[in-house]
Amino acid sequence: MSGFAGRIAVVTGAGQGIGAAVAAAFAAEGAVVAAVDLDRVRVEAVAAEHRAQGRRVRPYTADVSYADAVDRVVARVEDDLGPIDFLANVAGVLRPGSVVKSTDEDWLGTFAVNSDGVYFTSRAVARRMVPRGTGVIITVGSNAAGVPRTEMAAYAASKAAATMFTRCLGLELAGHGIRCNVVSPGSTDTPMQRALWTGGGARRVIEGSPENYRVGIPLGRIADAADVADAVLFLASDKAKHITMQNLYVDGGATLVG
Repeated sequence: MSGFAGRIAVVTGAGQGIGAAVAAAFAAEGAVVAAVDLDRVRVEAVAAEHRAQGRRVRPYTADVSYADAVDRVVARVEDDLGPIDFLANVAGVLRPGSVVKSTDEDWLGTFAVNSDGVYFTSRAVARRMVPRGTGVIITVGSNAAGVPRTEMAAYAASKAAATMFTRCLGLELAGHGIRCNVVSPGSTDTPMQRALWTGGGARRVIEGSPENYRVGIPLGRIADAADVADAVLFLASDKAKHITMQNLYVDGGATLVG
């Protein structure tokens, strides 16, 4: 990839799963990574592992569902590391369950991280990018944002909101030389995905579930977190310098249409 060496990348949700993979991808390309997560122990462990390999990853703890916390951590990153060049919004939560049995907290808590967190973090970073006239913002959404899913209404709706927000932001910021795109994974082998598995595990996901109105995965495999990170890195790189406001599905064909 091109354009990463020595530049500053902020990755939220970097303590595990896709967020950790995105942080690793940036670091492997020579970026200086601010790894942000609510779980201090996890994100410090991630950063320590990279430092042991000579990579520049610094841990930060913040709850992205609070605007003040986001503003503080963004300011700290720029004070510590320098101007932010890349933002990857990866932090997310999933509380599966039917609408009729869900609670207000299930709905609000999901939106607080998956939608509000993307808004707060993107806004804080964009306010600093605009005067500089450069930057890239990428939101990791979900293919569930475009396809109805049983027992995933809050998650799907929050990801749909984050997706459209990011595309609108891209339109607003295009004149400032700032690109904004979305990467929408399907089923990816992460702790969040494995928590959903009951009988059949990964094979059940690949084959699909007609009773739940879910098609399988045409490519016949569940994504690795690195597959999603590769897509994020491409859209962040100079190789995608004329791409903005787009939504790239990384789901092995599970959505069938994009």
